[in-house]
Amino acid sequence: MKNEITIEKIFAARHRRQTSRRVKLGFLLVILLILSSCALLYGQTIYSVSEVWQVLGGKFVAGASFTILELRLPRLLAALLAGMSFGIAGLVFQTLLRNPLANPDILGISSGSSCAVVICILVFHTSQTVRIIAAVGAGIGTVLLLFGLSNQRSLATTRLVIIGLGLQAFYNAVISYFTVNGDQRDLPEALRCLNGSLDGISLNQLPLLDGALLLLVPVIFYFGQRIQLLNLGEEVARSLGVNVGQTKIILLATTVILTALATAVTGPIAFVSFLAGPLTNKIMGQTGNNALAAGIFGACLVIAADLVGQYAFVYRFPVGVITGLIGAPYLILQLIHLSKRGAG
Repeated sequence: MKNEITIEKIFAARHRRQTSRRVKLGFLLVILLILSSCALLYGQTIYSVSEVWQVLGGKFVAGASFTILELRLPRLLAALLAGMSFGIAGLVFQTLLRNPLANPDILGISSGSSCAVVICILVFHTSQTVRIIAAVGAGIGTVLLLFGLSNQRSLATTRLVIIGLGLQAFYNAVISYFTVNGDQRDLPEALRCLNGSLDGISLNQLPLLDGALLLLVPVIFYFGQRIQLLNLGEEVARSLGVNVGQTKIILLATTVILTALATAVTGPIAFVSFLAGPLTNKIMGQTGNNALAAGIFGACLVIAADLVGQYAFVYRFPVGVITGLIGAPYLILQLIHLSKRGAG
């Protein structure tokens, strides 16, 4: 009798957690919908909901059609896709490395991809397709360098973070060299990529990133349960049937590709990867697969920061500047927290 009561309580508690998670995920989706609507409706010219619907439905509306289809919609979709990519990548890296500071920005992966794109722009004057290939190659090469230089099989180490910071400094030095000595005619485009900007985005730049999300995000969701088991320790995960090596390789490869593709399109939007993981876990709790929620949170963060950068100040600021202003204080707080925990 007692066992039956206990089992009922366990199932009831599990049902409450699942319901709570669904409600919170729905809340994030509502916020994303509101922000997306604001991005299409508001600007120097404010359009009505009916005008936006008519344009999206294929009807020509004088003035609105060009503004929405050529300017606002590509910008919104780029923010949505890049935010989801950075948010998911940040959560996966922090979970695998079991370090709240670990993310593609800190580990130098974003800097490596940015460096490749800058060289393509300023030195070789390549097409967008070549830049994307170079960004992905540089991202994967950076990961190989990270683990080669760390000389450790274990991912749960701060050595990777330290080496990542060194690689980031190296890439930034290379970027600085080419921005000074490269073809100055292409410098504005290179600087746009470096700052993390949605200016000048067109729809023909997005299909590859869109396709990558559609293909790779289901893979991340599939391995999501294994990520939670890895949090218990590699030995425990192995005892529960998880192929630890395969899981890490697949998850790292998919997230690196997503990060590199997003960086090639929008540039490295600062701190989105860093913020999305821990803040999503605080909202959703850590007893489940939060990859989708982290992606939605990342998209909300990028869209909101872009709206602030465009309209909250006298001058327009790139989205990466606004996310940097948000993320830098949070990074300092995290470092203070980790320092106190280490001292304790």
